[in-house]
Amino acid sequence: MDWTLTPETALADRNATTINPFWKSQVTTGEFTGLGGVTVHYAWCCPANAHTTVVISSGRIESLLKYKELIYDLWHNGFAVFIPDHRGQGLSGRMTSDPQHGFVHKFDDYVDDLLQFIDDIVMPHAPAPLTLLCHSMGGAIGTLTMLREPERFERAVLASPMFGVRPALPDWVAKGLINAGLTLNRLRRKDAGYFFGQTPYVAYPYALNKLTHSEVRYRLFRELYDEDKRIQLGGVTTEWLSAAQQAMDTIEAQAEKMTTPTLLFSADDDKIIDNDRQRSVAKRMPNLHLEVVAEAYHELFTEADEYRTPVLNKTLSFLQGGSILK
Repeated sequence: MDWTLTPETALADRNATTINPFWKSQVTTGEFTGLGGVTVHYAWCCPANAHTTVVISSGRIESLLKYKELIYDLWHNGFAVFIPDHRGQGLSGRMTSDPQHGFVHKFDDYVDDLLQFIDDIVMPHAPAPLTLLCHSMGGAIGTLTMLREPERFERAVLASPMFGVRPALPDWVAKGLINAGLTLNRLRRKDAGYFFGQTPYVAYPYALNKLTHSEVRYRLFRELYDEDKRIQLGGVTTEWLSAAQQAMDTIEAQAEKMTTPTLLFSADDDKIIDNDRQRSVAKRMPNLHLEVVAEAYHELFTEADEYRTPVLNKTLSFLQGGSILK
């Protein structure tokens, strides 16, 4: 089935004339207090006669504000949409003295927030079957959530899920660098510190980006982050990377227990994710269908139309109840 999606050629104009007015008139925003007193920001919208409810788990550094186009497309096609900003990023609360730190104590904190969001915000308003849509780090969070509560979602879509990251260093090297960084931060009496080579927020020009082939979507993303500095986030801290490694190891160790019907899109020219590990883990998950998106970069939901359109057509059809093709 072909769904009604926003084309790149119309995006700049539609963003101003349709999507932003839709956000003001149809989207409800709010906050709740998560574990440790951290404020978690969220947004949701529900069209009349919604046929499916989708919860979005976004990637690292992302804010729900970056998802306006996707949320509009989902809503316009009859999906009720709910999305939180993960703790430590977007409009949600920070946990270190530097608001640009990419930081979390452990990925279970993300999972706790997501489940609280579903219980307190989604379920009172959800009009239809509950499904999950994840990108990158959000794919790791979503997978951990499904491992903890296998019956929570009827089905899930994972786009470029973070089951491994690049560069794919030997395990002993990665753990050695992480332990060295953690020790250094303790000696400096810092609550957290950037991992080696990581920096505060940098707005790379389109020509140097490895996230998307879509110049207009990349430009709108950077303009958004330039206009609202609250959502800017720098590189990962050693503490975040340590938590991420533990999360990815857990997913790999428990892959066979992931039984939720799942459609996974692997971007073949991904410069962020270790696709070898990702696909190896994915192939051990029962009830999962893996699709490789040839030549695509990491951000499939903001990719050029030649990649985004077929991915979203399959995503929406699957979330609505379509079968996994074997």
